[in-house]
Amino acid sequence: MASETVLDHREKANALLKADADKILKLIKVQMDNLTMPQCPLYEEVLDTQMFGLSREIDFAVRLGLIEENEGKAILEKLERELSALHDASQKK
Repeated sequence: MASETVLDHREKANALLKADADKILKLIKVQMDNLTMPQCPLYEEVLDTQMFGLSREIDFAVRLGLIEENEGKAILEKLERELSALHDASQKK
């Protein structure tokens, strides 16, 4: 029973972190589509702040043993790749 609870907490933590990464991607997409360009300091400030917050969430989950460090790194790397692709696409407009 306890191992099922731990597994459930791990799955929830992983899902929440991925959802937060998705929210950041959507926020940046909206900002790029409607508000500012990637060269704007506001864009960079929002992106840096959001990425820092997510990295702290991931660090906290790792320290609690809810996710493995490599899982956390994978979430951040995936988000960085998606943001890079979004940035490249905006430059081609």
